[in-house]
Amino acid sequence: IESQIGRRIVGQHQVVRELLVAILAGGHALLVGVPGLAKTMLIRTLARAVDVGFRRIQFTPDLMPADVTGTDVLAEDRATGERAFRFVPGPIFANIVLADEINRTPPKTQAALLEAMQERQVTVGGRRHELPLPFFVLATQNPLDQEGTYPLPEAQMDRFLLQIQVDYPSQQDELRIAMESEFADESDIEQVIDGQRLTVFQQLVQRLPMSEVVADYAVRLTRATRPDGTEVSDSVKRYVRWGAGPRASRHLVLAAKAWAAMEGRSQATATDVQAVAKSVLRHRVRTNFAAEADGITTESFLDELIGSTSPIQGEGANGLGSVLRSSATR
Repeated sequence: IESQIGRRIVGQHQVVRELLVAILAGGHALLVGVPGLAKTMLIRTLARAVDVGFRRIQFTPDLMPADVTGTDVLAEDRATGERAFRFVPGPIFANIVLADEINRTPPKTQAALLEAMQERQVTVGGRRHELPLPFFVLATQNPLDQEGTYPLPEAQMDRFLLQIQVDYPSQQDELRIAMESEFADESDIEQVIDGQRLTVFQQLVQRLPMSEVVADYAVRLTRATRPDGTEVSDSVKRYVRWGAGPRASRHLVLAAKAWAAMEGRSQATATDVQAVAKSVLRHRVRTNFAAEADGITTESFLDELIGSTSPIQGEGANGLGSVLRSSATR
């Protein structure tokens, strides 16, 4: 899959690998970056390489929940002449759903995805409709300071396994983009895996061994983001508005296993937890006004948190407060 994506996407290797981590872990992913960084093209290329159903939803200010989930329509039976309501599925009924520019629609419509993302079903007119499996929501989002955007509800953000940060390409990659005369068309991308094999790989990832020590490290990282915790540093209580919940611990373990599998290892280690920790936690941690005043961002907070939390409980001092203060004055 990675090699097929590389036929259309230049660089962005970390972004591609994290997107594949989400797929292998069976989770949803949110790609965040300014317009023009090929976020949509990346997801479309991935969907082309996987032989499953794919639908795209372009989120706009006038999009309604029924435009996403589907609706009941009154239909007439030509044979009997009787009329009855018939459910017409919406574009959410696909294996890979591209939610393009998801934060350009109001929260009411964004909330239509909540049940689908968590329970793999939608309820319309009091009746439940199962979604096809495997099921992924791969969303793109512009930064919130862009005009015409709405913040995603916290409950919806928590359902994304990863928030993947898409940055500008390197100078070398941008030069290649500028000089390259022709890239592969979407139709040239080969389908290299089907849904059944992908499901098998997901099951293998879930069964990948992880020691209790490593799992405990993942849980401690998550708990260290909560300002109401009894063992967190004073700086967390000062700078963090709210931290990550228990779902983040589960997602951190799953993502670490998927990362280990992609690296060819048969067991997930603390290094794998560290590799995915920022993408698992960044959309679940909110800093407050005190952090903004002191120049501390969510990214810098997580960098220092990961660097100051020992994989072995009880080893080393946390020292997060002094490190954060020193980084803010640099």
